[in-house]
Amino acid sequence: MKELKRTIIKDLLRPAGELPIGQLVNVKGWVRTKRGNKKVAFIALNDGSIIHNIQIVADVEDFGEEALKPVTTGSCISVDGILVESLGHGQKVEIQARNILIYGSADPETFPLQKKSHSMEFLREIAHLRPRTNTFGAVLRLRHAMAFAIHKYFNDNGFYYIHSPIITGSDAEGAGDMFRVSILDPKNPPLREDGSVDFSKDFFGKQTNLTVSGQLEAELGAMALSKVYTFGPTFRAENSNTPRHLAEFWMIEPEIAFYDIHDDMDLAEDFLKYLIRYALDNCIDDLEFLNNMYDKELIERLKSIIEHEFERLTYTEAVEILIQSGQKWEFPVSWGSDLQAEHERYLVEKHFKKPVILTDYPTEIKAFYMKQNPDGKTVRAMDVLFPRIGEIIGGSQREEDFDKLNRRIKELQIPEEELWWYLETRKYGTAPHSGFGLGFERLMLFVTGMANIRDVIPFPRTPQNAEF
Repeated sequence: MKELKRTIIKDLLRPAGELPIGQLVNVKGWVRTKRGNKKVAFIALNDGSIIHNIQIVADVEDFGEEALKPVTTGSCISVDGILVESLGHGQKVEIQARNILIYGSADPETFPLQKKSHSMEFLREIAHLRPRTNTFGAVLRLRHAMAFAIHKYFNDNGFYYIHSPIITGSDAEGAGDMFRVSILDPKNPPLREDGSVDFSKDFFGKQTNLTVSGQLEAELGAMALSKVYTFGPTFRAENSNTPRHLAEFWMIEPEIAFYDIHDDMDLAEDFLKYLIRYALDNCIDDLEFLNNMYDKELIERLKSIIEHEFERLTYTEAVEILIQSGQKWEFPVSWGSDLQAEHERYLVEKHFKKPVILTDYPTEIKAFYMKQNPDGKTVRAMDVLFPRIGEIIGGSQREEDFDKLNRRIKELQIPEEELWWYLETRKYGTAPHSGFGLGFERLMLFVTGMANIRDVIPFPRTPQNAEF
C-alpha cells in the first residue's frame, strides 16, 4: 500500500471551505497530551508548523489498549485518518485515526515536559527540549519570520547582503571585551623575550578574536555597492548576567553611502515599523498566544509602534528633560554621562509615550568612527529607544574625514596598524555615509514580550554557560 503524503497541521487548520473534509490524510508530529477513557483516546498532536494542535480521535477497540500505551506526552507518531468536522469545543476539525505508527516513545516517568507549567529557568536547563513547548515554538517561529522579513526588507529596498568575517584582528567598538581565537598551546605558548605571548606563531600570524560587529567591513562594502547590510553572529566577552545581555548574539547592520544622520534615522524608523507590521500580519496566532500567556499589552504595544511617528530630539534636550523630571534615579543624570535603561524608558514610556530617537551624543561616550559635529563636543550619533527595551538601535553618520578620524584613533590609543585598511577608505574616494546596528535578540524581546533575552535565542551563551 502506497504511503500517504504528509500534510502539515497548519494546512489542516485553515478556514473550513478549503479543507479536505471526509478525506484520508496523514499527519506526523509530537504528542502534547493524551486523554480519554477505555473506549476512546483523544491525542493532541503538534508538528511545529502552528501554535495550535490537531486532535486525533482513536477508538481504543480498533487499536487495542496496549497498542496505544506508548502514545504518551512527548512521543512522536504518524497518523493516517479521516479529517472530519469536530463536534467538540476548541477545534473546527479533528482526525479519526485509522492507523498510528509510533516513531519514538517518551517515558512518562522521565520526560520533563509534562502537562503543567514550567518556569523559564527550568526550561533553560533543558534547552534541547524546550522548542517543543508552546512558548518556544511561538518564539522560534517569530524568530524565523523576523529573520525573513529583515532580508526581504533590505532586498526590496535595493540593499546587498554581505558576509562580514567572524574572526577578526580588529576591535570595532574599542571596548576590548573580545573572545580570543588561538591554536597556541595554552599551557606552553611561544613567548617573546619580554615574556609576552608571541602571536606571530599562531594560526593567523597575529592575535585574532571573534567579532563584536560587522560594521567596519560593511562600510567597505558601502563604499563600492552604496547600500549593504550584514546579518550575522557577534560576540562580547562581557561578564554580565542580566536579562538583556548575551555573549553570543546576532546583529543586523546596514551601511549606506551618501546618507547623512537624518537619512539614517528615517531608515531606522521605516525598518522597525516594517518588521513589526510583518509580525502582526503574518504571526498573529503566535502573538495572541504570547499576549494571553505572558504580556497582556503585547499586541497593543506593537500596534502603537507603527501608529506613531518617532519623537526626535538631541541628547542635550533629553538630559534637560530628565533633570527637570523630578524623578529619583538609580544612576544620576548629568551632561556627558551615558544614559541608562531607566532614563531611556522614562523618555519613551512616561514623557513622550512613543518611540524616541536621540541624536548628537557627547563625543567621549561614543565610538571613534562617529562623525564629529562642528561644536567639538558631540558626534552625529543616533539611538532609537523603545518601550520596555530602552535602546534597540544604535547608529551614526560615520566620520569620512581622514584627518579627523585618524586624530580620534590616536586620542583613544587604538592601534593604527589594526585599522590601516579602514583609514585608507578615507584616502581613496571617501564619501559621506551612515549606518546602524540592530541587535536581533533585542528586537525579539520586543516582538515576543518575553522578559529575558535568554528566552528568545535557541541556545543562549552567557557567563559560565555554553551547554547544548
